[in-house]
Amino acid sequence: MTPKDFGRVAVLLGGRSAEREISLFSGTAVLAALTRQGVDAHAFDPSERALEDLKREDFARAHIALHGRYGEDGTVQGALELMGIPYTGSGVMASAIAMDKWRTKLIWQAVGIPTPRYALLDANSKFEAIANDLGLPLIVKPACEGSTIGLTKVTAAKDLADAYQRAAQHDRLVLCEEFIAGQELTVAILGEAALPLVRIQPAVELYDYQAKYFSDETKYFCPSGLPPEPERMIQQQALMAYRIIGCEGWGRVDVMLTPDGRAYFLEVNTSPGMTGHSLVPMAAKQAGIGFDELCLRILETSDKEIADGSR
Repeated sequence: MTPKDFGRVAVLLGGRSAEREISLFSGTAVLAALTRQGVDAHAFDPSERALEDLKREDFARAHIALHGRYGEDGTVQGALELMGIPYTGSGVMASAIAMDKWRTKLIWQAVGIPTPRYALLDANSKFEAIANDLGLPLIVKPACEGSTIGLTKVTAAKDLADAYQRAAQHDRLVLCEEFIAGQELTVAILGEAALPLVRIQPAVELYDYQAKYFSDETKYFCPSGLPPEPERMIQQQALMAYRIIGCEGWGRVDVMLTPDGRAYFLEVNTSPGMTGHSLVPMAAKQAGIGFDELCLRILETSDKEIADGSR
């Protein structure tokens, strides 16, 4: 396809989620890249405009640069389906499941994809018993948020209740996971291919919101430094983990690799960041795909009939 063949393209950015700030960064970068290549692209913030305007203003397709709720969870995807507007990335079902880390785990466990042991927390949970069962430290997080929002690393059982309360401010469903020590990796997926792994080395103990998006001290390694065969095996497992959820188009799978070589899969991101600190552009660059070309190739994932039942 030529850039003109895409027609009038809405770059969905901003939105209503807790990740609005990062979405604005991502969407602005994507919009500039598409415009540089001659695509008739326009910014569209669903928190400021009615989605029906997409149909009213004859947008031919949507490039989703929204993160988190109301953008990455199947809701916007469903609205676009109803309006018959093709869009980038995964469909309604896969977006909804991937946003829910608990249900993602249930599927992965059913097919044998390794993922950290966990418990669901509520106000009546036996916190000390859970800590004894899973062991310390623990990670407590909202099941349906991204970018480590509401996440706490718990090193003492007495702190588990407070961590639950912090996560519960963001979601009624709170997940408590065993902490996996090791190398933090991410696998970007574009089309049917897993891109080179990125290894993340935060300057702080926890790779949190600040470290992800704003710290210049976080180090990224791509090539990852892993030997070729272990990297290939993790890429294959990541593709399986991504596909079993029903994901398509593009995305990112986050992985922890223990010192003895065991990979544990944490979550799938169906609309990853596209900022200056983002991981998918790093992996794409290592694969010989520049940022502008990457944005265009992601836009090409919208080139699909949305009424054929395959989403």
